Amino acid sequence: MTNASLPKTINAAEAAHFGALAAEWWDPKGSSAMLHKLNPVRLRFIRSAIDAHLGSDAKSRHPLAGKMVLDVGCGAGLLCEPLARLGGNVTGVDAAPENIAAAQAHADLSGLAINYRAGEIAAQGLGQFDVVTCMEVIEHVMDPAAFIHELVRHLRPDGLLLLSTPNRTAASRVFLVEAAERLGQVPRGTHDWDKFLTPEELTALLADAGLEVVDMQGIAFSPMSGLHLSDNMALNYILRARLRGG
Repeated sequence: MTNASLPKTINAAEAAHFGALAAEWWDPKGSSAMLHKLNPVRLRFIRSAIDAHLGSDAKSRHPLAGKMVLDVGCGAGLLCEPLARLGGNVTGVDAAPENIAAAQAHADLSGLAINYRAGEIAAQGLGQFDVVTCMEVIEHVMDPAAFIHELVRHLRPDGLLLLSTPNRTAASRVFLVEAAERLGQVPRGTHDWDKFLTPEELTALLADAGLEVVDMQGIAFSPMSGLHLSDNMALNYILRARLRGG
């Protein structure tokens, strides 16, 4: 397959937007502060999903030992690093070269060997992985269906896909777009509400690509609990899926 015929999913404007924030990705009080609050919640779901899928002990420090892990849309590596600490052989791909430079610099400081790549996932020449993660990315790509097919192409037959995204609801428009951007919780222009996918829409896209959803939970917010896993998927949700028959 020539470069001209490779699937193209990167939205250049989106990549430039996030690349401009690269220097602040690892600052918990900077423009990515919300991601730092969201990451532990995601990781609780991810760890549970890994243990359920791989049959690993919940007390094991390295459940991903010997496993190949791919994080697509990795930003500056906020998820790649904990996945590496869980023992995974981690590759991170992002649309913005600036993010990859920040990710590599932080991994070097942390003493973590992570394979970082910038550009279209289809152009990286990567093989298949035991675990593929994709957090808050699908709502930023040019063609969600083509993007999911690329994720599947990189998933081993018995592999695990973990994906999260905002839901397209009245609540998410108010809280994730209007309020969050106005209050500086996320940078202006981060979200386009019209590109959010409902759980039903995303499940259908995954099914079209040969995947079945095994588990799905909401990521909700309350003043008492902050961000937390919930049955309420009005704002955001995270899921695990596998190939049908896998």
